[in-house]
Amino acid sequence: MTDDTPATGLTELHARRFLTTDAARSDKVARWHAKGRRTARENIADLVDPGSFVEYGRFITAAQERRRDLAELVVETPADGIVGGTATVAGKPCAVLSYDYLVMAGTQGMRGHRKSDRLIEVIGRMRLPAVFFTEGGGGRPGDTDIPLVSALDVGSFALWGELEGVVPRIAVVSGRCFAGNAVLAGSADLRIATPDANLGMAGPAMIAGGGLGSFAPEEIGPVKDQTANGVIDLLVEDEAAAVEAVRSILSYLEPSAEAGEAGEAVDQTDLRTLLPHNDREAFDVRPVVEALADIDSVTWLREAYAPELVTALARIDGIAVGVIANQSTHLAGALTSEASVKAADFLALCERWGLPVVSLVDTPGFMVGPEAERGGLVRHASRMVVAGAQLSTPLVGVVLRRGYGLGAQAMLGGSTHRPLLTVAWPDAHLGPMGLEGAVRLSMAAELAEMPEAEREERVSALTDEYRKQASALNAARMFEIDDVIDPAETRSVIAATLRRA
Repeated sequence: MTDDTPATGLTELHARRFLTTDAARSDKVARWHAKGRRTARENIADLVDPGSFVEYGRFITAAQERRRDLAELVVETPADGIVGGTATVAGKPCAVLSYDYLVMAGTQGMRGHRKSDRLIEVIGRMRLPAVFFTEGGGGRPGDTDIPLVSALDVGSFALWGELEGVVPRIAVVSGRCFAGNAVLAGSADLRIATPDANLGMAGPAMIAGGGLGSFAPEEIGPVKDQTANGVIDLLVEDEAAAVEAVRSILSYLEPSAEAGEAGEAVDQTDLRTLLPHNDREAFDVRPVVEALADIDSVTWLREAYAPELVTALARIDGIAVGVIANQSTHLAGALTSEASVKAADFLALCERWGLPVVSLVDTPGFMVGPEAERGGLVRHASRMVVAGAQLSTPLVGVVLRRGYGLGAQAMLGGSTHRPLLTVAWPDAHLGPMGLEGAVRLSMAAELAEMPEAEREERVSALTDEYRKQASALNAARMFEIDDVIDPAETRSVIAATLRRA
């Protein structure tokens, strides 16, 4: 005989599983939607391939049975406020975790910590790129069922930090992200945020508890501050755009396209006219990057931080690359302490993610002087040089216009011979420092003896003469660089070099 009556255990399973879904809390979800927000499960569903999510720990509840009914905990604290598991995105394996703000403001409970410990450890063993939606209020007081004094022995922070250089980690910040949640975001390789995000090492309650004043959440680490200081790498319009940005960034981690799978680009002869005729005139380097890259393949990072240097992820002829470029519209493209930090961080990211680097050089060198030194320039500039020198991924350098001094060397991994290939455009100049400055320094004694009325005229004449000596073609004649090329050849030369590497 066949018994068609469903097993009791299976019935309970489906009932309990339903209670972990958004459908079981429709009122909360409706209020959240009214604020223009999406739930943790909606963000995950939007990111991963349909049917690919394998969830971990969906049935755990907050460890508060000593003070709350179990039935209440099952309904009100599904998954202990953190949803996570493995999945695929565009067919590629990954892991995804998300704190659930609709469960006690996305705070970190003790069972939730056990889940994140477990998942992070699995991520390392499976070598999975990880995406973490980190919105939440930090550690949660009130978990009574697990004896503890300080809870400082939780492993998630150290385990997440240990994954640096092991797997790519992307954090998405929307809404309030404080304390432990912020540390997880800050420890990721790259942070994507929405305009309503607040990111801080402590929330209002902790700040007030420390006697440091009373602040609204909106005052703590708002986006305008966290983009300007480089904490946020990419600012997007909303959570849907954040998910799309995650997909785009994950795509850079895929194996580079083989020959025959090249991407499309604009007419490369456009590059011949993108630089101004006057080499003292500032120009926006971003159109140069976009012209070299495959159409719609560029993702700009840390745009509001140290804008004198631009950093981006892109594809050139189907090959995923990191791009650094001097931006002469800000401080003439000089490398400040902040730009050096930005460059070092980005080069380290490319190293961890296995991305080749394309460096577009147009700099008068490091920003020097007493004020620059107060910002720790020696330490930061040297860190940039070290990051470039330690690159094991391919590096290709292109001197667009000015390649002067240690700043130009830092853009090229420490030397014009450090990249696999260093080329220059025809009107570029290279020198140990800015040309006029070099003249004034080398001719200081002679100039001092000249009448003041004749001095500037002499400097101008000597600078013009030095310009001829410092031309890219002359540097190539001395084999200080590998070649001088037509700007229209740049994309094909970069792609050919990277494919052979």
